[in-house]
Amino acid sequence: MKLYNSFSRTKEDFESSINFSARSDKTIKIYVCGPTVYDYIHIGNTRPMCVFDVLRRYLKYLGYNVKYVQNFTDVDDKIINRAHKENTGFFDISEKFIKEYKIDAAGLNVMPADVHPKASETIQEMIDMINILIKNKHAYATESGDVYFDTLSFENYGKLSNQTLSDLQTGARIDPNEAKKNATDFALWKASKPDEPFWDSPWGLGRPGWHIECSAMSRKFLGDTIDIHCGGQDLMFPHHENEIAQSEGCTGVKFSYFWLHNGYININDTKMSKSLNNFFTAREISEKYGYEAIRYFMISGHYKSPLNYTERAMQQSISSIQRLYNFKENLNFAINNKISESGVNLLENINKYKQDFLTAMNDDLNTSDALAVIFSMIKEANIKLSDFDVKFSVKNLEKIANCFNEFTSILGILYKNENNIKNQEEIDILLKDRDLARINKKWEKSDEIRDKLYKLGVAVKDTPNGTNVFKF
Repeated sequence: MKLYNSFSRTKEDFESSINFSARSDKTIKIYVCGPTVYDYIHIGNTRPMCVFDVLRRYLKYLGYNVKYVQNFTDVDDKIINRAHKENTGFFDISEKFIKEYKIDAAGLNVMPADVHPKASETIQEMIDMINILIKNKHAYATESGDVYFDTLSFENYGKLSNQTLSDLQTGARIDPNEAKKNATDFALWKASKPDEPFWDSPWGLGRPGWHIECSAMSRKFLGDTIDIHCGGQDLMFPHHENEIAQSEGCTGVKFSYFWLHNGYININDTKMSKSLNNFFTAREISEKYGYEAIRYFMISGHYKSPLNYTERAMQQSISSIQRLYNFKENLNFAINNKISESGVNLLENINKYKQDFLTAMNDDLNTSDALAVIFSMIKEANIKLSDFDVKFSVKNLEKIANCFNEFTSILGILYKNENNIKNQEEIDILLKDRDLARINKKWEKSDEIRDKLYKLGVAVKDTPNGTNVFKF
């Protein structure tokens, strides 16, 4: 498998890059930057949740052991501001929205992380790292009790985002209230202010800066060096850049072998923004289209490419999901009703479809091409499935079903679909009404219902043994 490494800006062979064959520990260690829990997650947050969940699923499918860590930032200015606005506790806000996050994650079929650390529960680990950074002369404390990372002390600061320190210094400003040495230095520890959460430290009461949180949580649960660090493209600078500086400045070893960044989500070709009134939460979108449509949309394009959220795109996602469900039902119907040991093969080239699917996934997790393979398989199979008189080889059908289920399980789709359930209820009622009409020899009504079923994507054929149903 090859993955695009944002650090090297090239596709790299995964096992070679992490020296997997020479390692005693065969567990793949993945860290994903999680949400700041001050509100419901927005539609942009769902993309890294879904695409890196697919990465995890695929690695496990390939036989790797995976330890997957995704944090919750529950100490942050946004949480503090919301708590003040609502006149409630800081951790009341964060705990509320951690619960809401988990509801959305379950709706999106995102597997829970092996560890979901909270910033508030990793304070001592942050303090320990900051102490080492000061000892290593990568950080300095001020008289006011703040601690900053000295970016000039870290060689090649800016290497992830491909920026030089001189470029970064240009245009950077120092707030008059800050005692930084350099404009690019960033806070590791912030001195306590009134009406803010605080902890004791060697530099006085205060709270951690944002960037140190992920370095400390990653180190605590995955060790000094991890295999893959994932997150949105917007986090590359300064957050991920600062994580590298902090972590490597502390440990002296490489922080992460791979950096994977997903592309932006635009809304009708425009950047999402509350000021433009095009800001949507995942909860809002799920109520309109269902969670499964969101997940499908998020994996419909390559994870590095931008995605454009539109009503048409969501309707297309719903239609695509319905086609997948229809095929699954048709396949199950054939297995239960149209099999024979000597029957024909539904697909002769199922191994080729499987190889094409794996080729797409091995090429930097190309879910778009993987979906195309599935629909090519469905198109070929449906031609034979629509022939009510054909009997199929039971072994061939079962092989196709297993392959199809593998594909959809890796992508995390076909797990729930409210629209499909509602459509099926309507179809079942129409089929019963049609059977009743035929029993009573009301042929005109029977034909009328048949036409209604056809509009719902259902073809029927009457046989001496009952009615055969095919969804298209």
